[in-house]
Amino acid sequence: MKFSNIEDVLDIIQNNSNVFIHGADATPKLFLNKLLERCSNDKLTGLSLYHLHTHFDMDEYIDKLKGKVKFKCFFIGTNLRKHFDFDTVDYIPCFLSEIPILFANGHCPLDVCVIQVSPPDKHGYVTLGTSVDVTKSAVDHAKIVIAQVNKNMPRVHGDGSIHLSEIDHLIESDEILYTEKCMSQTPDELHIGSLISSLIEDRSTIQCGIGSIPDAVMKSLLGHKDLSLHSEMWTNGAMELIKSGVVTNKFKQIMPGKSVASFLVGDKELHEFVDDNENVLLRTSDYVNNPANIKLNDRSCAINSAVEVDLTGQICADSIGSRIISGVGGQMDFMRGAFLSKQGKAIIAINSRARRGQSKIVSRLKYGAGVVTTRAHADYIVTENGVANLRGLSLNERAKAMISIAHPDDQEQLDSEWFNIRKNF
Repeated sequence: MKFSNIEDVLDIIQNNSNVFIHGADATPKLFLNKLLERCSNDKLTGLSLYHLHTHFDMDEYIDKLKGKVKFKCFFIGTNLRKHFDFDTVDYIPCFLSEIPILFANGHCPLDVCVIQVSPPDKHGYVTLGTSVDVTKSAVDHAKIVIAQVNKNMPRVHGDGSIHLSEIDHLIESDEILYTEKCMSQTPDELHIGSLISSLIEDRSTIQCGIGSIPDAVMKSLLGHKDLSLHSEMWTNGAMELIKSGVVTNKFKQIMPGKSVASFLVGDKELHEFVDDNENVLLRTSDYVNNPANIKLNDRSCAINSAVEVDLTGQICADSIGSRIISGVGGQMDFMRGAFLSKQGKAIIAINSRARRGQSKIVSRLKYGAGVVTTRAHADYIVTENGVANLRGLSLNERAKAMISIAHPDDQEQLDSEWFNIRKNF
């Protein structure tokens, strides 16, 4: 294994290149910092940077990069959310399960792929560590692959193994991986977690994302038995379920005995837990998020969140009105797969009100809001005020069910608005 000087590797990247950047905990901060520094100094321009979401502070660079770099994001993370302008920072809506196809078919052609990997084993194989997701497809279809080899990156089993012969340039790094702090939960969020826990049967297969409500759900599941994990991602909360023996993966129909994800977000404890752990598999998102695979696990339970839900079940999850704040991600993949699963449940968990007091259950979505999950795919909606099971309900029946789980102070207004919608239809 021969390492190259990072400046020499940067010289290889040409103006107007399309560059994929490894994301989440695997974000190659050393290389990305040097790359953006070079662009800021006008030594490199016209780059399009493709990525899911990177854990990297962009504030010091973003103004210097205008007109020189375009961030083409499949997910708008917190580091770029306030800089979103449709120009320097733009958004590509796509199901997580289908992003690899964009690279494979050339809809998003890649000149360069920059990844962060674990050190090679004795056979010359590195791994993509904590993020396989869409990255494996980027590696397979980019013209040039640059790998930042980091001794702190865990070796994770699954689809992320890459032989050194597939990598064009290696640079050495010992940077500390990004770590996600565990979030505290409010009493309302803990109650939502408890309500969702009551919907999930023993021997279910769960999918759950990141955030305070998903963490509350994980805590509420500690009394369950023989759960399984098949999720686009999981965090420390899921790790605790594995360690406690709640997650055994005994009763999965596909990949029994394995806790499956496409990427992981957590702290050092999580990174050490998954290192060379044969019971943890990271597979590509076109496999993990494929509804045809998700539905094969009986009692598949998908737990996701939303920005707002209207009275008919339309779910907005990637924007506040026209302002993009996240991405389509895997919500629709798992909502559909869980809905089709035998005894499966597709669950949307939200607080009834946003932080500033406005209702998250609305008669009409905000102007410009994106419908990530259609009303035809809506199933269970859960707030701190109860559970609305929309499966099989008419529009009018849905409206009544949704109003019943809205904040008590918002229910009269919602009832009036629904009356006017019916009257003026």
